[in-house]
Amino acid sequence: MLDSKNTRSGFHLSMHVSYPNEQDRERAKKLGFPPGGNIMVHGIKNGFGWLGRWHRLVDWTDGCVALTNPEMEQFARLVPEGTPVEIKR
Repeated sequence: MLDSKNTRSGFHLSMHVSYPNEQDRERAKKLGFPPGGNIMVHGIKNGFGWLGRWHRLVDWTDGCVALTNPEMEQFARLVPEGTPVEIKR
């Protein structure tokens, strides 16, 4: 779920995803992979908002979900903390 807003983020308006939980860690262990973590939904890196939708040309998020800054502002307004998130591979 989206469990908190990160007010000290290096990215425009980030929200933290509560991953991994115990089940996620066990599943990753059984599959022989590290579970990862520190997953966020966020806008563009601070100072680079001018990139806008061009940020989509490169996979730069290291597992996070990145939106343009205007998209992230709308997301933050409409999606409250506690909203369930499903991560699919």
